[in-house]
Amino acid sequence: MDDRHDLELLIQSHVPLISIETREERRVLGLLGEIQKSARLPLYTWSITEGMQRLMGQFSFENGLEDPTQFLEHIKRDSEGGLFALLDFHPYLEDPRNVRLLKDIALQQQPVRRVVVLISHAVEVPDELHAFHADFHLALPSHKEREKIIREEARQWKQHNAGRKVKADSAALERLIDNLGGLTTAEVRRLARKAICDDGAILDNDIARIVEAKYRLLNRDSLLRYEFATERFADVAGFSHLKDWLAQRAEVFRGGDDILDVPRGVLLLGVQGCGKSLAARAVAGTWQVPLLHLDFGALFNKYHGETERNLREVLRTAEAMAPCVLWIDEIEKGIAGTDRDGGTARRLQATLLTWMAERKQAVFMVATANDITMLPPELVRKGRFDEIFFVDLPDAPTRRAIFEIHLRRREQPPALFDLDALAAATADFSGSEIEQLVVAALYSARGRGTRLSQSLLLEEAAATRPLAVTMAEPVARLRQWAEGRTVPAD
Repeated sequence: MDDRHDLELLIQSHVPLISIETREERRVLGLLGEIQKSARLPLYTWSITEGMQRLMGQFSFENGLEDPTQFLEHIKRDSEGGLFALLDFHPYLEDPRNVRLLKDIALQQQPVRRVVVLISHAVEVPDELHAFHADFHLALPSHKEREKIIREEARQWKQHNAGRKVKADSAALERLIDNLGGLTTAEVRRLARKAICDDGAILDNDIARIVEAKYRLLNRDSLLRYEFATERFADVAGFSHLKDWLAQRAEVFRGGDDILDVPRGVLLLGVQGCGKSLAARAVAGTWQVPLLHLDFGALFNKYHGETERNLREVLRTAEAMAPCVLWIDEIEKGIAGTDRDGGTARRLQATLLTWMAERKQAVFMVATANDITMLPPELVRKGRFDEIFFVDLPDAPTRRAIFEIHLRRREQPPALFDLDALAAATADFSGSEIEQLVVAALYSARGRGTRLSQSLLLEEAAATRPLAVTMAEPVARLRQWAEGRTVPAD
């Protein structure tokens, strides 16, 4: 995309009101400065701190009119016309007088041309102005442009370090270019400088730091959580069918394919505590991509329309982090609404479904759910997710493997225990219940001043009533629904 060409076309089309949501204010003013010459219109800026200024190259004059309403009245009376760039004007759009003045300006386009450009990190244009308004979105730097910026920063580093060249591993350089996608020009430059300046090199160990820094830039409102510790499937017991399914699609997801579509996501349905969340982490760890965890509860806002706006911001962040895994835990709690939520859940659902159907970026969505009855049919039909996997209670071999993993993690040699007997004693236990059994037995051993033993583990197993027993009826209904409708995860 050619930003200058597209913005100039919008201005030449006599659109009186243009809004640009961006943090690259200087870049937009630079584009307007170039456009004003061919458009033959003077360029003015306004901010609450500087008032109105007429820009002429690198210089400015005509300070004054700090009051926003007086400034709009000045534009309305102006007989010369021009481009008027209003910086961070969004708070003043709540004043009905300012809204009416902007409408008057838009209606008075002949014979004087006046184009008002609203530049801010967020602009909510009032309904009264929509008929006169157009959005403009700055294109983010392409792969080629990001590479150019990195090389410019490398030359700058060389000049300031006695002619020493930046060491660059070609594979690491390519990964850095890819991982800087979705950022503005200024942000790409800042993170490229960060990668180079620490040690004068671009190496594999720079990538994780850059991904973390990129995430923090993109997600300033903490609606997403970047998960640093992602499990590998080698450390996850069971899930054999899911592991095979993911292995078949890993190469296409990471590198794309001319024939096959990029994998879109899976829904993990199952009994609580059986490892659905662990599997979500393991997908990202296995594919070596960032894992973003969305907390649906944090999205909700008391103001009308803000919840959907929050979700759109989150989804844009995920797209900018692509390739990545977007993990939505217990999705039914966010999608299922009540009669008292004013339709927020339905609008949230519509926003999510539209994004799931239309997204182009490599964002692999992993949603987990415990209660399928709370999910709308539109979400679980084929095409929304690539597959629905059912995560059941672990069988005896998987329970044995789970015991082995958790004993080893707590520095207890598995060879000292009869794992088959432990697996037999924990029928109907979930993976998390087995983990807590091991923890409880370790506390008992410490309290008695002894080492962890087989008898202590069996004692804890006998004292535990697993969820599959205390909530037998709901678990049975869930299994019955999954039969024939889902693919077993193991």
